[in-house]
Amino acid sequence: MGTRTGFDAVVLAGGSARRLGGVDKAALRVGGTTLLDRVLDACAGAGAAVVVGPPDRPTLRPVRWTREDPPGGGPLPALAAGLRETSAPVVLVLAADLPFLTEATVGALLDQVTGDADGAVLVDSEGKDNPLVAAYRTASLRRGLQALEEDRGALAGLPLRLLTAELELVRLPDPGGLACYDCDTWDALSTARARIREHGRVLDEWIAAAKAELGLDLDVDTATLLDLARDAAHGVARPAAPLTTFLVGYAAARAGGGPEAVAQAARKAAELARRWAAEGTEDSGGPGAGTSPR
Repeated sequence: MGTRTGFDAVVLAGGSARRLGGVDKAALRVGGTTLLDRVLDACAGAGAAVVVGPPDRPTLRPVRWTREDPPGGGPLPALAAGLRETSAPVVLVLAADLPFLTEATVGALLDQVTGDADGAVLVDSEGKDNPLVAAYRTASLRRGLQALEEDRGALAGLPLRLLTAELELVRLPDPGGLACYDCDTWDALSTARARIREHGRVLDEWIAAAKAELGLDLDVDTATLLDLARDAAHGVARPAAPLTTFLVGYAAARAGGGPEAVAQAARKAAELARRWAAEGTEDSGGPGAGTSPR
């Protein structure tokens, strides 16, 4: 995500999910990964990731758990509870049901928190601010919450927009049109699950899910590995493709890991596959058949 001013993340995951029949929405899966883990992956660069909600859910990334007071009191008590666990000058505030939120979108929001602005908020496809896909100055949120509590006596039941309406915010259009998409109904969940399996998207989604599940932050050169798998499958035998890519990963790990180690191992394996295929051509009477080996 690059070098930025330190930031924390607060993920609000304590809603009642009434339109989903009261199920644990954050634990529902899209592309084999829980909605909560997909959001946590998008803010992987945070110094601290705080999840406000029932703390009995396993996550792939380490988080700090906390709970709003009273439980079920709404977004403002939840935000106040989350802020008590943060120390960075900027905080991401995110819903727990955003299957298409990405690190790129998170980074774009953080980059907008400059000058005198209190924060940056993503604007959905209908032109509405989404205060649960936003980055705020921590001090601005704390001041606003304190003022509201002094004015209203309590935060429970108050809408989040009552707080954000008083802030000076930069508005950022949703760059991909999907970051604000939330899964608050069964139809929305089904649509999200179908969308990630669309042609042209499914492979990237699978790689991202596999990396998260395996605890890997390595950038994967998908094209290189696919070319290698193709060469191994066509030039050697079809089962050679998955086995070769596994061996490339293992060799890269033994070499210290990182994109360069993967690329070097892939180049060696691809060259071997090409030599193997060339020998098959020679043995079948193709170019070079009958020549002496070097």
